[in-house]
Amino acid sequence: MLLSENSLKRRALLRSVLWLGAAGTLSACGFKLRGQVDYTFQSIAINGAEAPGLTEDLRRLLGRVSGLKVADNPKNAQVTLDLKQQTDDKAVLSLTSGGRAREYLLTKIYTFRLYDKEGNDWMPPGEIEIQRTYLYDDAQRLAREIQEQRILQEMQQDAAQQILRRLQKAQPPG
Repeated sequence: MLLSENSLKRRALLRSVLWLGAAGTLSACGFKLRGQVDYTFQSIAINGAEAPGLTEDLRRLLGRVSGLKVADNPKNAQVTLDLKQQTDDKAVLSLTSGGRAREYLLTKIYTFRLYDKEGNDWMPPGEIEIQRTYLYDDAQRLAREIQEQRILQEMQQDAAQQILRRLQKAQPPG
Protein backbone atom coordinates (compact mmCIF):
# COMPACT_ATOMS: atom_id res chain seq x y z
CA MET A 1 0.00 0.00 0.00
CA LEU A 2 2.80 2.40 0.85
CA LEU A 3 4.33 2.03 -2.59
CA SER A 4 1.11 2.87 -4.44
CA GLU A 5 0.52 5.87 -2.17
CA ASN A 6 3.97 7.23 -3.06
CA SER A 7 3.38 6.62 -6.75
CA LEU A 8 0.07 8.48 -6.53
CA LYS A 9 1.80 11.41 -4.87
CA ARG A 10 4.50 11.39 -7.57
CA ARG A 11 1.86 11.37 -10.31
CA ALA A 12 0.00 14.25 -8.68
CA LEU A 13 3.26 16.21 -8.34
CA LEU A 14 4.21 15.46 -11.95
CA ARG A 15 0.76 16.52 -13.15
CA SER A 16 1.04 19.80 -11.19
CA VAL A 17 4.47 20.51 -12.65
CA LEU A 18 3.20 19.86 -16.18
CA TRP A 19 0.21 22.20 -15.68
CA LEU A 20 2.47 24.93 -14.30
CA GLY A 21 4.82 24.47 -17.25
CA ALA A 22 1.95 24.71 -19.73
CA ALA A 23 0.57 27.82 -18.01
CA GLY A 24 4.02 29.41 -18.04
CA THR A 25 4.48 28.65 -21.71
CA LEU A 26 1.10 30.10 -22.67
CA SER A 27 1.63 33.28 -20.68
CA ALA A 28 5.13 33.72 -22.12
CA CYS A 29 3.82 33.62 -25.70
CA GLY A 30 1.26 36.36 -25.00
CA PHE A 31 -1.80 34.11 -24.84
CA LYS A 32 -4.76 35.56 -23.00
CA LEU A 33 -8.45 34.78 -22.92
CA ARG A 34 -10.76 36.98 -24.93
CA GLY A 35 -12.24 39.69 -22.80
CA GLN A 36 -14.23 42.84 -23.38
CA VAL A 37 -13.37 44.41 -26.73
CA ASP A 38 -12.86 48.17 -26.77
CA TYR A 39 -12.95 50.39 -29.83
CA THR A 40 -11.87 54.04 -30.00
CA PHE A 41 -15.12 54.97 -31.74
CA GLN A 42 -18.71 54.80 -30.49
CA SER A 43 -20.56 54.31 -33.79
CA ILE A 44 -19.72 52.81 -37.17
CA ALA A 45 -21.39 52.53 -40.57
CA ILE A 46 -20.46 49.88 -43.10
CA ASN A 47 -20.44 50.51 -46.85
CA GLY A 48 -20.21 47.12 -48.45
CA ALA A 49 -22.02 46.87 -51.77
CA GLU A 50 -18.97 45.07 -53.19
CA ALA A 51 -18.99 42.43 -50.44
CA PRO A 52 -22.58 41.88 -49.21
CA GLY A 53 -21.86 38.64 -47.33
CA LEU A 54 -18.92 40.13 -45.47
CA THR A 55 -20.96 43.25 -44.72
CA GLU A 56 -23.66 41.17 -43.03
CA ASP A 57 -21.07 39.19 -41.03
CA LEU A 58 -19.46 42.42 -39.83
CA ARG A 59 -22.82 44.00 -38.91
CA ARG A 60 -23.73 40.93 -36.89
CA LEU A 61 -20.38 40.76 -35.08
CA LEU A 62 -20.16 44.50 -34.40
CA GLY A 63 -23.77 44.52 -33.20
CA ARG A 64 -22.74 42.21 -30.35
CA VAL A 65 -20.19 44.71 -29.00
CA SER A 66 -21.67 46.53 -26.03
CA GLY A 67 -21.54 50.30 -26.26
CA LEU A 68 -20.99 50.29 -30.05
CA LYS A 69 -23.73 51.45 -32.38
CA VAL A 70 -23.85 50.11 -35.95
CA ALA A 71 -25.50 52.85 -38.01
CA ASP A 72 -27.28 52.33 -41.32
CA ASN A 73 -26.20 55.72 -42.66
CA PRO A 74 -22.60 57.08 -42.60
CA LYS A 75 -24.02 60.50 -41.65
CA ASN A 76 -25.16 59.00 -38.33
CA ALA A 77 -21.82 57.33 -37.52
CA GLN A 78 -18.54 58.55 -36.10
CA VAL A 79 -16.57 56.39 -38.58
CA THR A 80 -17.31 54.51 -41.78
CA LEU A 81 -15.85 51.18 -42.81
CA ASP A 82 -15.70 51.10 -46.58
CA LEU A 83 -15.36 47.61 -48.08
CA LYS A 84 -13.98 48.72 -51.41
CA GLN A 85 -13.37 45.50 -53.27
CA GLN A 86 -13.78 41.74 -53.06
CA THR A 87 -11.80 39.49 -55.35
CA ASP A 88 -12.46 35.76 -55.63
CA ASP A 89 -10.16 33.39 -57.46
CA LYS A 90 -10.06 29.65 -58.02
CA ALA A 91 -6.93 28.04 -59.45
CA VAL A 92 -6.00 24.44 -60.24
CA LEU A 93 -3.09 23.26 -58.07
CA SER A 94 -2.72 19.67 -59.29
CA LEU A 95 -4.07 17.32 -61.94
CA THR A 96 -4.86 13.62 -62.02
CA SER A 97 -3.01 11.31 -64.41
CA GLY A 98 -6.00 11.72 -66.74
CA GLY A 99 -5.54 15.50 -66.88
CA ARG A 100 -8.50 16.41 -64.66
CA ALA A 101 -8.31 18.88 -61.80
CA ARG A 102 -7.58 17.17 -58.49
CA GLU A 103 -6.75 20.05 -56.14
CA TYR A 104 -7.88 23.67 -56.16
CA LEU A 105 -6.68 26.84 -54.46
CA LEU A 106 -9.41 29.28 -53.42
CA THR A 107 -8.40 32.90 -52.79
CA LYS A 108 -10.46 35.79 -51.40
CA ILE A 109 -9.07 39.31 -51.19
CA TYR A 110 -10.88 42.14 -49.42
CA THR A 111 -9.75 45.77 -49.37
CA PHE A 112 -11.13 48.22 -46.84
CA ARG A 113 -10.73 51.69 -45.38
CA LEU A 114 -11.86 53.26 -42.08
CA TYR A 115 -12.46 57.02 -42.08
CA ASP A 116 -14.48 59.69 -40.29
CA LYS A 117 -17.06 62.20 -41.59
CA GLU A 118 -14.31 64.58 -42.70
CA GLY A 119 -12.61 61.84 -44.74
CA ASN A 120 -9.65 61.40 -42.34
CA ASP A 121 -8.27 57.87 -42.13
CA TRP A 122 -8.41 56.24 -38.69
CA MET A 123 -5.99 53.57 -39.87
CA PRO A 124 -4.14 52.91 -43.11
CA PRO A 125 -6.27 51.32 -45.85
CA GLY A 126 -5.98 47.56 -45.53
CA GLU A 127 -6.16 44.37 -47.49
CA ILE A 128 -6.88 40.86 -46.29
CA GLU A 129 -6.03 37.83 -48.40
CA ILE A 130 -7.24 34.40 -47.41
CA GLN A 131 -6.33 31.17 -49.20
CA ARG A 132 -7.57 27.60 -48.79
CA THR A 133 -6.96 24.41 -50.75
CA TYR A 134 -9.25 21.45 -51.24
CA LEU A 135 -9.28 18.16 -53.15
CA TYR A 136 -11.81 17.58 -55.93
CA ASP A 137 -13.20 14.24 -57.09
CA ASP A 138 -15.56 13.94 -60.07
CA ALA A 139 -17.19 10.90 -58.47
CA GLN A 140 -18.36 13.06 -55.56
CA ARG A 141 -19.20 16.20 -57.48
CA LEU A 142 -22.16 17.39 -55.39
CA ALA A 143 -20.35 16.81 -52.10
CA ARG A 144 -17.30 18.70 -53.36
CA GLU A 145 -19.41 21.66 -54.51
CA ILE A 146 -21.01 21.81 -51.06
CA GLN A 147 -17.54 21.58 -49.51
CA GLU A 148 -16.33 24.46 -51.69
CA GLN A 149 -19.26 26.66 -50.65
CA ARG A 150 -18.61 25.84 -46.99
CA ILE A 151 -14.93 26.72 -47.37
CA LEU A 152 -15.82 30.04 -49.05
CA GLN A 153 -18.19 30.85 -46.16
CA GLU A 154 -15.48 30.05 -43.61
CA MET A 155 -13.03 32.26 -45.51
CA GLN A 156 -15.52 35.13 -45.39
CA GLN A 157 -16.03 34.66 -41.63
CA ASP A 158 -12.25 34.56 -41.14
CA ALA A 159 -11.95 37.86 -43.05
CA ALA A 160 -14.62 39.44 -40.82
CA GLN A 161 -12.72 38.37 -37.69
CA GLN A 162 -9.45 39.76 -39.08
CA ILE A 163 -11.09 43.09 -39.91
CA LEU A 164 -12.53 43.30 -36.38
CA ARG A 165 -9.07 42.76 -34.91
CA ARG A 166 -7.67 45.53 -37.08
CA LEU A 167 -10.52 47.87 -36.09
CA GLN A 168 -9.44 47.47 -32.46
CA LYS A 169 -6.16 49.21 -33.36
CA ALA A 170 -7.84 52.17 -35.10
CA GLN A 171 -6.95 55.59 -33.68
CA PRO A 172 -8.47 59.01 -34.33
CA PRO A 173 -6.42 61.09 -36.77
CA GLY A 174 -4.29 63.77 -35.34
